[in-house]
Amino acid sequence: MLSSTRPTRRTAARTLQATAGAAAVALALTACGAAEGSEGGSEEDGPITLKVATFNDFGYTDEMLAEYSEEHPNVTVEHVKAATTDDARSNMTTKLAAGGEGLADIEAIEVDWLPELMQYPDLFTDMADPELDGRWVDWKVQQATTPEGKVIGYGTDIGPEAICYRADLFEKAGLPTERAEVAELLGGEDATWEDYFAAGREFVKESDVAWYDSAAGTFQGMVNQLPAAFEDPETGEPKDLGENTEVKDIYDEITASVDDDLSAGLEQWGDDWVAGFQADAFATMLCPAWMTGPIEQNSGGIEGWDIADVFPGGGGNWGGSFLTVPASGENTEAAKELAAWLTDPAQQTKAFESAGTFPSQLEAQDSEAVQSFTNPFFNDAPVGEIFSTRAQKIDGAPYKGANYFAIRDEVTNALNRVDITKSTDAEESWAEAVEKAAALG
Repeated sequence: MLSSTRPTRRTAARTLQATAGAAAVALALTACGAAEGSEGGSEEDGPITLKVATFNDFGYTDEMLAEYSEEHPNVTVEHVKAATTDDARSNMTTKLAAGGEGLADIEAIEVDWLPELMQYPDLFTDMADPELDGRWVDWKVQQATTPEGKVIGYGTDIGPEAICYRADLFEKAGLPTERAEVAELLGGEDATWEDYFAAGREFVKESDVAWYDSAAGTFQGMVNQLPAAFEDPETGEPKDLGENTEVKDIYDEITASVDDDLSAGLEQWGDDWVAGFQADAFATMLCPAWMTGPIEQNSGGIEGWDIADVFPGGGGNWGGSFLTVPASGENTEAAKELAAWLTDPAQQTKAFESAGTFPSQLEAQDSEAVQSFTNPFFNDAPVGEIFSTRAQKIDGAPYKGANYFAIRDEVTNALNRVDITKSTDAEESWAEAVEKAAALG
């Protein structure tokens, strides 16, 4: 979020807990079969209430939703927010497994849930609409489209990544502080992860502050740049983690940086991480557009944050969400109409201004409102321009199959054992991840 505080968007959230573990969800959804819903809900049907379930802050203000009701006098919109993506995911999958009863008319989902949910397309309304062709960046639409061509969600935001940094801490360590200079320090147009970690080693020599916040968070940004990190796109089958040299190379690079004291050893979204913003615990972090909100929220009273228009390895996308319409709803057509309105470029521009959620709509990205938007908290950084530039560097969406979430979490757990609990060394922790990933089946 740019002009107001915004709770965290937990894109790197853990797999569901015992009540809704990945395997249990898959079995339950298979058992319940397709949900049956109504295609009612047109304006001729009389007054209706449409519930929209989101998590954290999508930028959907009360004023925005009231505007829709003014345009559709028979429709009352009720907005229900879950505190975190964990809560929203657990609620949605549990209710889907029970046939969909109790779900909202519109359910927001995170991109990393898609591979699992796409296995059960009959539980969702087909949202394909020729009139909306060309609204979104192509790869965003592809993420929510089944092989048979069914669209199960309309895109809201995307997460083009830059680097957020504490200019005041850079200055104390004798490093450049201006955005353009920092971008060059980190490698400029040809920035690599080696450049990023090398700058970190230079920084920690002159400072008691860590370079970045979290090994697992950094891994998320790096692994998102792999075309197919954990599964074979041709078959959907999991790769043997023990033979997965691409992921292991990333793991080795991060754990080496942990050994060199570059990491603050914090778990993103945890209490210590939140407190770390006030305690000058780290000087940089990977910064998808939506992360500007949590940084501002957690850094109240702290000055010095800025954003460099650079990202190691080229372009990167972390996160992004969709609005789905469960097939079990009583007003699926009306809900689909509201979802289309909420993801219209005009509304997504307002959401960006409210919550920092960078729009996936081409018209919104090119709008003057987005292009000229600045963020006072980040030293008046031209965030609209920066994240537009970073969005243009995204080549497309990586392949994420049904096993992605669970396998990635095993690698994340391995990093946390090295970075946070320090309960084992890097090689032993990797071996444990390989063993647990193989046991997933």
